[in-house]
Amino acid sequence: MVAGFRAPGRRGRRWTVWVWVLVGALLAGAGAAGLMVWQNTYALREEKVSLRHDGKLLRGVLALPASGDGPFGVVVFVHGDGPVDATHETFYRPLWESFAREGYASLSFDKPGVGGSEGDWLDQSMADRAEETLAAVAWARARPDLDGRRVGLWGASQAGWVLPKVAARDRGLRFVVAVSPAVNWLRQGRYNLLAELRREGATAERRDAALRRRETTLALLARKASYAEYRAAVGDVGDVTAARWSFITRNHTADATADLRAMRGTPVLLVLAGRDVNVDVAETEAVYRRLLPAASLRVVHHPDATHALVEHDVERSGWRLTLTAVFAPRQLYADGVLAAQAGFVRRLNGGDGAVRGRGGGAGMRDAPRVP
Repeated sequence: MVAGFRAPGRRGRRWTVWVWVLVGALLAGAGAAGLMVWQNTYALREEKVSLRHDGKLLRGVLALPASGDGPFGVVVFVHGDGPVDATHETFYRPLWESFAREGYASLSFDKPGVGGSEGDWLDQSMADRAEETLAAVAWARARPDLDGRRVGLWGASQAGWVLPKVAARDRGLRFVVAVSPAVNWLRQGRYNLLAELRREGATAERRDAALRRRETTLALLARKASYAEYRAAVGDVGDVTAARWSFITRNHTADATADLRAMRGTPVLLVLAGRDVNVDVAETEAVYRRLLPAASLRVVHHPDATHALVEHDVERSGWRLTLTAVFAPRQLYADGVLAAQAGFVRRLNGGDGAVRGRGGGAGMRDAPRVP
């Protein structure tokens, strides 16, 4: 027997077992951490950038392809509703990576009042958001490492009222990718309300009460009622703050129809989800097909995706959504999402149009609903 070593008794054997359990847990943890780091590492070069618009400083991120000097094409991101930062809490990165593989950089700014950007996004109209986007496009065209002839827009949800305004004014845009966009704010709000009530299994009485409340709200909006009047009329206002009420009052008449007509000829990829309870995708598709030339419009459906382009079953499961977001963010969303959008850009670049790989996408905020 080697000096200094004693064969373990029962207590020693128990201690040895726990040591190996601890070692196994540490190794598993290290493996999980390594997997998480690997899955959240993207083939990108990210640069913090800023621009000054309307007297306010906006901060953001320029995500360049992993290698090369450019000039690269650039996709300018237009956020959906809510206080969205430049990376959308990292969920844009799989999209940025897919565009980078096609030779495109991605440019995204924190919304006003979010992250490092000055101002307040709740003070904006859709026209204000369009001006901000045009400023971002101008910023991109001034960069020597970006190709001003290959500037496109990507936008989700509420961006459906911003993208057409920008494209109608800037005829030099190479393309628009419109993800889950609505056409008319009020019709979209009614659709969303009824869809959520159906999903919750609401009774007819509850449905009728919700519609009466909605009509009261619409009458208040029509006469530009104050927040105090709104609260007095409807009672429980939920999460609708005074600032949110002001935002809704400013934007509830938004309709993309005229701007869609004015952007005729700009190549558009319309991305629609089959499980979307926020936007009436059938109406959106019908309007886009009616107003835009067939040659310039491509429509892609993801039947099992929600409004955010997440697989329906994944979004419904909190633990699956969390684990996927942490350990496999590229796999968060519906199959084919990334591939379809990358393929659209590739075809515009004269590529072979092949669709490669499994799709991932970005988490999008729900489109705004009239309370």
